[in-house]
Amino acid sequence: MRFSLFVEQKLREKSGLRLSTASEIERLVHAIESVTHEHVGVNTVKRLLGYHSDEREPRTATLDVIARYLGFDTWKELQEVESKSNSAWGTTEGEINVATLPEGKKIIITYRPDRQLILQHGQGNSFSVLDSTNSKLMPGDSIEVATIIKGYPLIVDNVRRDGRDKGRFIAGQLQGIRFEIID
Repeated sequence: MRFSLFVEQKLREKSGLRLSTASEIERLVHAIESVTHEHVGVNTVKRLLGYHSDEREPRTATLDVIARYLGFDTWKELQEVESKSNSAWGTTEGEINVATLPEGKKIIITYRPDRQLILQHGQGNSFSVLDSTNSKLMPGDSIEVATIIKGYPLIVDNVRRDGRDKGRFIAGQLQGIRFEIID
């Protein structure tokens, strides 16, 4: 996982740091710890800022500490605020407004290193996975996605497989996704 541009900007604003060097990231970690009185690893923050290529998911507790540093109670609350601020952008060429996407539309999503998904839109935020290449998602999975933006990770709020909820899934964490709408 990598922080979104929204979170990176909030961290820069709060810390007054550019976050472009290792020493600035270490200073950010010290600032987080001095405000929250909780430990966050320097390497974890480097990974979340994209300085290390690593697909490990951070612990929710770590994300909650960062959210508290930014003035939120939880990471989920921070994400909700981010989602509302992003909705003000409207729909652009690089974004799919899922709420207005016609039922039955198909989308090809690709992300590195060599992964591809073909999704079909259902009702609301629901999609069916029609095909999957080198992804943990499988054909037949039902997923919930609120928004699809080129260059950003695809955040799947819930995966349902064989009648069971499998939880959250994030695709394209390091470099984002690309998509194409097909008929």
